[in-house]
Formats: sequence, structure tokens, C-alpha cells
Amino acid sequence: MPKKIQFSRSSSDSDSPRKYLGPSVSSEPGPGPSSSSSGSCKVNKSSVWSGFLVSPFSIFDSEPKGCLKRGEFCLKKYNGIGWTSAVKRMMNSGSMRRIFGMDKTGIPNGSKSDIWLLGVCYKVVQDDDPSIEPTQSEGFSAFVDDFSSRILVTYRKGFAPIGDTKYTSDVNWGCMLRSSQMLVAQALLVHRLGRSWRKSLDKPLEQKYVEILHLFGDSEESAYSIHNLLQAGKTYGLSPGSWVGPYAMCRTWETLARSKREETGNEDMSLAMAIYVVSGDEDGERGGAPVLCIEDIVKHCSGLSKGEVDWTPVLFLVPLVLGLDKINSRYLPLLAATFGFPQSLGILGGRPGASTYIVGMQDDKAFYLDPHEVQPVVDIKIDKLDVDTSSYHCNTVRHFPLDSIDPSLAIGFYCRDKSDFDDFCIRASELVDQSNGAPLFTITETRSSSTSVEYNDRLTSDTGVPELDSFDAVSPGESDGNRPEDEWQLL
Repeated sequence: MPKKIQFSRSSSDSDSPRKYLGPSVSSEPGPGPSSSSSGSCKVNKSSVWSGFLVSPFSIFDSEPKGCLKRGEFCLKKYNGIGWTSAVKRMMNSGSMRRIFGMDKTGIPNGSKSDIWLLGVCYKVVQDDDPSIEPTQSEGFSAFVDDFSSRILVTYRKGFAPIGDTKYTSDVNWGCMLRSSQMLVAQALLVHRLGRSWRKSLDKPLEQKYVEILHLFGDSEESAYSIHNLLQAGKTYGLSPGSWVGPYAMCRTWETLARSKREETGNEDMSLAMAIYVVSGDEDGERGGAPVLCIEDIVKHCSGLSKGEVDWTPVLFLVPLVLGLDKINSRYLPLLAATFGFPQSLGILGGRPGASTYIVGMQDDKAFYLDPHEVQPVVDIKIDKLDVDTSSYHCNTVRHFPLDSIDPSLAIGFYCRDKSDFDDFCIRASELVDQSNGAPLFTITETRSSSTSVEYNDRLTSDTGVPELDSFDAVSPGESDGNRPEDEWQLL
């Protein structure tokens, strides 16, 4: 029986500062905030209008009860913000974007085109019976099963304070960290369980699956928690309550992997996965053309394994800046094509100010997992296989136009072995040939070779304006010269 897919309104919110009003109530199954407290406030009851009106206008109901007369707005706490910020907050909320049609669910416009999801193609039209609606096809059902098996990591509330701060939630600022956790979690799913793995609804949880979820728990005990990411990313400007961009996020994962490798001493190389950030000759988000050197890859694999294995599985992170205020349109076909790579881990990015994890494409629409839903902390124990993991999965398929993606993003790829890496290099080289002189990144045999493509076109947008990272948080005074060199780290 096909898995039930939810086509409810999208809950994607930008990271605009606005208070969390408590959990919403949904009649559909799947991940969502707990409804245990819904009865404490009338606005939280499951009505259509509460979903539309409560969130965007929440700026007006932050004062204690009794301070307002009926029909009045209390703006005492917002005098320093002003109406411009207030309007921006309303328009950036998920509810207002739903009203104006900026978030969509389901198949784009009933399209009958193939769907690409992290290297797997799904045909939503049956060759023997084209009259079948796309959403009723076996291909779409298989796509939904795959999509809902990807790990969703969202805002959480109620975790232990981060470091010496009082932050017990990452609401309104942690979307980039959560998006990156989803990408790395997907790499670990493929690494440990294989790309064909699907979460079963009627079988006990698998031990390896629970172990992966535990890595992304919300405490210092979990290796890849938001607590440990923030600690590892201090050099790159990460701090609780602050936004961060894809480049800094990629380098943070490299740093965190290094620290965990030093703690464990690489005791089990069979479970090791290297992280490699692909950058240019000059490191940094404005550091030139990303170049992947095959000679370096082979050398580092041999060095990291210390002769124990011939190859170390690799997670490649490729941070890119592809425009100023909007993405240069010449890169859109190239980004879409990467989802056809069997090694695809998707894209770390989204709309300006609202990072998401982009996992698939159909026509010009991007399917994504949204971290902006606030959920209570779940304590995942390695030895507890009866834990409720529904909040780590999503059965609502959301999409947005790829040309609205923020130009600052990062692409991920996973290569399990040498033959997989060779296949990746062939596909990436073919993509370079199709790029008309402006590839996303290049492949070179050795550092001394001159086969890499000139990237002058990368440095200007469609309007010819020099490009800068649109929202990356970099420590003040930090220059490209004191960035660390590319290093291999192990997860």
C-alpha cells in the first residue's frame, strides 16, 4: 500500500527573529511539534485560521495579558524595531509565504517529468498507461518512500544550554547548522546502510540507524550535535544566536571531524569516512575556483588509512558563491545536473536568510527538507530501539523554484570506493565540458597540471557586478591568508 503523503500547507519559515508560539496541531501523521500543550492557549487549537493568522501577527501579542484593550495593538517592546521590521517579520513567516504562494507542496504543476532524488531517478508517468495521474503512479510512490526515509533535522527546544550561554533552543538562527546536519546524516546513511535503505513502518528500528540519529542528538554527548558544531566553528564565526554561511559551515565540519578523530584515534578504519572541502588555490569563500585534485585524493586516502585499507570513503563538500543578490542563471542547469550523480548528497542552501537541505529536482523545481519547524528535544539512546523517531522524518514534499536559491551554497558528494570516485570524476569532467567555460568546479590530475578552467565568469553576476558571499558569517578581521589549508578529517 503506498505510503501516505501529506500535501498540507508548507511550514517553512525564514530565520526572521520571531517568537515561537508553541506547537501547531496537525491531523496528518509525520514529524511535527508535539501537541501536548495545545490546549493551554486558544490560538493553538487546530483551526485553519490559527495557522494563517497567529504566526505572522505574533509580534503583537508578546505583552502580558491585560495590557491591551480589545482591538488595540501593543508595540511597547518593538519601538526600537519599527514598522518596517515588523512587516518584514510578517512577510517572512511561513504563514504569509503560504498565503502568497511562495511555498509549494506536491508535484510542481502536476508535472509528468522524471524526478531526480539524490542520484536516483523516479518516473511518475507509466509508459504503458500515460493516463494515470503522476501522484498515483508507482514511481511517485517510490519517490515518496525514498524522500520520507531521509533524515530530517529541525529546530529543537528544551536541550541543555549551549556552552556557557543560556541558549536552550536554536529557533530563528540555527537553520544552516540543521541543514548541514541533514546532509552529513545522509552521507552516513549511505555509508553505513546503503543508498537503497528505506525506513520501515512496521519493523523494529535498525541498530545502525539509531546510532546515526544519536550522533545528531542535542547534547555534548552526541558527536555531531549543535553544541559541538558551535564549539568547533568558533574560528569561522559560529556562535549561538548568529547566522552562518555555507563556507564556514563546511570548514566547521572539517574541524569537528578532526577533533573527533583525535579523540577516538581512528580505532576502526572500516567505519571511517573522510571529509574533504574542495576549494580554490586561495582558500576562502572568495578564494578562486574550486579544484579537485585526483593526485591529492589518492595520496591522502593512503595516508589517512596508514596502510590499513586502500581507500577511505570520502564526503566531498564544495562551497560555492554563484551570484550577488541572486544566482547567476548560467549555473542553474549545472546544479540540477548534479542530482543525477549516483554520488549526490544534495545541496546545502535555500532562499536568502532561510537555509534548507535540497535533495531533488523536477523540471526547474527543487525538492527540499525544511529545518524551520520547532520540535521538542528527543533523547536518542544507542541501546534503545523502541524510541519514537517520527520527528526525524518528513512526509510532506515541498519545493521551490531553483532560480530563487541563495547564490551562497555548498554541494555534497559521497564516494564509497576508488571505482565510485573514478565514476564521479568522469561525470564531473563531463559537466565541466557542458559548462561553456563557467563550471561549478574542476577536476585536475595533479597540482602542476593546467587543465582547470578559468573562472572569471564566476566572479560576476548576470549584471556584471563582482560577487560576494551573501550571508556568510566570518570572524571580524579574518583574511584568506590565515585560513587553514585543505585537510582530511574522519567521521
